[in-house]
Amino acid sequence: MRFSISREMLLKPLIMAGGVIERKQTLNILSNIHIKLANNTLALTATDLEIQMVVTAAVSDYQEGQITIPGRKFLDICKALPEGETIEFVADNDRAIIRCKRSRFTLSTLPAEEFPNIENIKARVSLTVPQKILKYLIEKTQFAMALQDVRFYLNGLLLEISPKLLRTVATDGHRLAMCEQALDTPAEEIYQVIIPRKGILELNRLLEENDQPLTIDIASNHLCVNSGEMSFTTKLIDGRFPDYQRVLPQGGDKTIVLDNQEFRQALNRASILSNERYRSVRFILRNDILKIHANNPEQEEAEEELAIDYQGEPLDIGFNASYVLDALGALDEENVTLNLSDSNSCCLIRGEKNLACQYVVMPMRL
Repeated sequence: MRFSISREMLLKPLIMAGGVIERKQTLNILSNIHIKLANNTLALTATDLEIQMVVTAAVSDYQEGQITIPGRKFLDICKALPEGETIEFVADNDRAIIRCKRSRFTLSTLPAEEFPNIENIKARVSLTVPQKILKYLIEKTQFAMALQDVRFYLNGLLLEISPKLLRTVATDGHRLAMCEQALDTPAEEIYQVIIPRKGILELNRLLEENDQPLTIDIASNHLCVNSGEMSFTTKLIDGRFPDYQRVLPQGGDKTIVLDNQEFRQALNRASILSNERYRSVRFILRNDILKIHANNPEQEEAEEELAIDYQGEPLDIGFNASYVLDALGALDEENVTLNLSDSNSCCLIRGEKNLACQYVVMPMRL
């Protein structure tokens, strides 16, 4: 097999596919990218057995065939070649030769027949959504996913499809992030799947801020996102996600409005002297004042005061500063609201006007 293609036309799909490849693999074939040429189309496939990425590019000068070559080496070679040049690729027997001007590289290959493929999924639910909406939902919630939690169903993100809504939810047991967008879907009832952490991180890397439509196909064990030139498939986590509606605080009688940037800056400064392990800070709520207090085992202290409009009962409550900062960072609005009840209840953080995203942070004992 052979083909000729401009460096730029090849580099983008290579970067997209290369993100799936793990540096340490149990099987040599998983370090390779599968290359297939047919019908004027170059298809690059990478997989780690949990995720599969297929990216295509148009070619005109080619000879049909398929092979697998070391993915990261091929990507590094293409990155290092001069911009605007043409790359010539020839594969024969167990070697592939890459030429560009006076540069020549020889890579070992493995048979295409040995490359594992995720089977074609039979979709139970299919919907079309603008690329930027799915990216928005993921970006606003992914930070709250658990990392290597024994409760495996927390190590991912819940995608919920209902007749008029698309929603994402993530929680690590200490905080919760939820975001939703109004969208007409073909779902006749609520449908939930849990996408694993790596799949979410990789998908967010691939998505762009545009209105290009994406097709999302959901099967019993897989989710596939297709944009025409890209097809991304990930296995799903088999588990039951917690009932997040029960976690959302109801009826908090203490609501304060804060300037998002001012609040973040004050919280950042105070948290410098918080306990490095627990990152705990104390919110002291009094008439028209919010005090943020932090200390550490070295007997060092920090205190910040913010003027607020509040005339309710006093409150003294502790939080992990990092969790609150993550929520504030995900909100784009100028002003945010904190809804509180008592020192043992969760805090609900939202934008003042846009309620599409909601964040819950559990209190800490201080």
